[in-house]
Amino acid sequence: MSENPPSQQRDPAEEGYNEYGNFAFHPYNVLLILSLLGITAMFLAFTAAFVYTRVQSDLPPIRLPNIFIFNTLVLLASSGAMVWAKRCYKSDDTENYQRALIATMAISFIFMILQGVGWYQLFSNQIYIHSDNSAGYLYVISALHFAHVIAGLPFLGLFLWTARKRMKEPVSVLVYFSDPEKRLKLRLLTIYWHFLDGLWIYLVIFFYLNYLLR
Repeated sequence: MSENPPSQQRDPAEEGYNEYGNFAFHPYNVLLILSLLGITAMFLAFTAAFVYTRVQSDLPPIRLPNIFIFNTLVLLASSGAMVWAKRCYKSDDTENYQRALIATMAISFIFMILQGVGWYQLFSNQIYIHSDNSAGYLYVISALHFAHVIAGLPFLGLFLWTARKRMKEPVSVLVYFSDPEKRLKLRLLTIYWHFLDGLWIYLVIFFYLNYLLR
């Protein structure tokens, strides 16, 4: 027999339950977590293979161009812009929300351009993907990270396109900002962008340590 009468039993909705706010079990959350775990495992495997190949073949270390360090700051700035977008979304700040999304995309494009400059500097030092196995791993690992940045841009573009399309009237703005699915997707995209930051910082530190520990 229930301890509380039916009239006193609380409905999950009254307790603030929201399937889009349940980070642990919503399918979108599970998919993101599995994806990030897979990406992490892949990069750990590549970096471990880099160390093994370099030690076994007694290959000379490769010094990263300084622009790779500067690019870390650029990527951190794009992550900060995503945090700005998330805060603007929560505060229903229409104009700054769109500006934050535009800033995130613009900074991400700057990161990719500077990444190309970094590869060009490696070419200028006659370090090519076929020079040796160490160089090959460096290009492959950095290109994979580059590809994951590109993979996030269509989602940013979709958010921006939807915002510009729907944020024209007070009613549509209210509907947009109160949509729990959009709130969840924006949070997941922000987590993905932070993950790319952390991954890039790990890679830069990894390659510099490999250069110092000859």
